[in-house]
Amino acid sequence: MVRVRFAPSPTGYLHIGSARTFIFNWLFARHHKGTMILRIDDTDVERNTEESLESIFEGLRWLGLGWDEEYRQSERFPLYREAAQALLEKGFAYRDFTPPEAKAGAEEGEGKGGWLCHPEMRAMSREESDRRAAAGEPFVLRFRVPREPERTVRFRDLVYGEQAKSTADIEDFALLRSNGAPTYHHASCVDDADLRISHIIRGQDHLTNTFKHILLFEALGGQMPEFAHLPLLIAPDGAKLSKRRHGPVVSVLTYRDAGFLPQAYVNFLCLLGWNPKDDREKMTLEELIEAFTLEGVNRSNAVVNFTEEDPIDPKALWLNAQHIYSLPVETLAGLLLPVWQKAGYEATAEKALRVTPLIQERIRTLNDAVAVADFFFLKELRPYDAAELIPQKGDRAMALRALEKAHAVLADGDWTHQALEERLRAAAAELGLKAGQMFQPIRVAVCGRKNAPPLFETLEVVGREACLERIGKAIALLQQEP
Repeated sequence: MVRVRFAPSPTGYLHIGSARTFIFNWLFARHHKGTMILRIDDTDVERNTEESLESIFEGLRWLGLGWDEEYRQSERFPLYREAAQALLEKGFAYRDFTPPEAKAGAEEGEGKGGWLCHPEMRAMSREESDRRAAAGEPFVLRFRVPREPERTVRFRDLVYGEQAKSTADIEDFALLRSNGAPTYHHASCVDDADLRISHIIRGQDHLTNTFKHILLFEALGGQMPEFAHLPLLIAPDGAKLSKRRHGPVVSVLTYRDAGFLPQAYVNFLCLLGWNPKDDREKMTLEELIEAFTLEGVNRSNAVVNFTEEDPIDPKALWLNAQHIYSLPVETLAGLLLPVWQKAGYEATAEKALRVTPLIQERIRTLNDAVAVADFFFLKELRPYDAAELIPQKGDRAMALRALEKAHAVLADGDWTHQALEERLRAAAAELGLKAGQMFQPIRVAVCGRKNAPPLFETLEVVGREACLERIGKAIALLQQEP
C-alpha cells in the first residue's frame, strides 16, 4: 500500500517549495488510494518555534487538502534511542568521544577528500567504549559506514534515474548528538521505517542524503522505500528560492493574502516541475489526482517569476482568474462577501449574490472585487473628473442632455435591466445620440468610471434611488463652469 509523508521543520512559514512537495505527495497518495502522513520534524529545539509551527499549519489548512495521519518527532524520542541502541549492539554504530574543539573544521563534507571518520574512535573496542560511556564522558553516536571492502550504494530515483556513490565518499554520519538528541538522518529514517513509508518524495537537494539513508535503512532492517526527488524552485535569476533572500515571495500565505483561491494555487504549484503530458493548464483537483504520476515530474528546475515590485507570478494570477471564472456564482459570492465586509462595505449575502455575476469576469483575485465593485456598496462615490462624463466625439452639452434625459426616464417605470435598456435606447434615439454617447455619461455618473460591468444590470442592482441621486450630482457637476 502506498504510504507517503510530508515532514516540515517548524523553523519559519510554509515555503512554496515545501507546499509543492506536500501537494505532490498528497496527489500521489490520492492517485493510488494510499495514505498521506504529516510528520512534524521538530527535534531541533533551538531553531523550532511554536509561531513557525502554527504558520505551517495555517498554510496547509489554507491549501485545503488535509492528511490522514499526524506525528511529531518531539514525541517519539524513546523510539529513536531504542533504534540507536540496537544499531550499537549490532555493530552498525559506534561512540565517538572526540572533544568538540578537536572536531572543529574537520567534518567539512564528503566526497572531496575531506573528513570521513576518526579512525581511533571507529577502532575502539566495545569494552573501552562502554567504560568511557559509563563514566559519563560525552559522545556522539555515529553510523559505521562500510569501508572494507568498499561498496557502491545504488538506487533508482523515480525522477532522476540510476544513482550511485561509493562508501569511500560517505562519512560516518552522526545518529545521536552528544546531548542524546537524534540527528535528522536518524530520526527521519527510523520514522520512515516505523511508519512503513513506501515512497519518499522530497526535494532534489536531499538526493545526496539518500545514500546515507539507504545504508541506515539496511541496518534498521525495515523495508526499503522507493525514492523520488523533485526539481528545485528557483528565482528568475537562477538562484534557489530562499526565505532569507526572497522574503514574502516564497511564503504560501502571501498568495492567500493576495486573494488567491487555494485550488488555483494548488494547480499553479503542480505545473512548477510537472505536467500532465497534454496541453492542459487549468485543472480541477479531481483532474490533478487522476493525471498525477511521478513520470510527469521534470528533471529541470522550475522558475517562479516575480519582480521586486510584484511578488506574484503572472502565471499564477492567470490561473487564479480562470478558476474564478469557472466557479458557480453562489460559491464565488460566498467567498467575496467577507472580502467586501472586511473592506468596510455594507454587504449582505443577498447583495453579494446580485453583484457577483456582474464582476466575475472582471477580477483575477478575490481582493480585486474591493475596487471593481465599490460603487455597488458606497453611499458616496469616490471623486472623478467631470471630463469622464463627456463621451468621445461629444461635448459637455451633449453629456448634460444625455444625463438630464436619463434622469427623467429613470424616475419611474419598471426597474429591471430589460426595461431599463428599452427606455434608455429609446431616449438615445429621441436625442439623436449613438448608444455610446448616451450610455457613457450614465455609466460614469453611476459607477464613477468608464470601465464598469454591463450598464443595465448595474443600474438594476444599484437601485433607482441611488442611480437618480448620482445622476443628479453628475448633472450639477457638468453645470458648473468648466
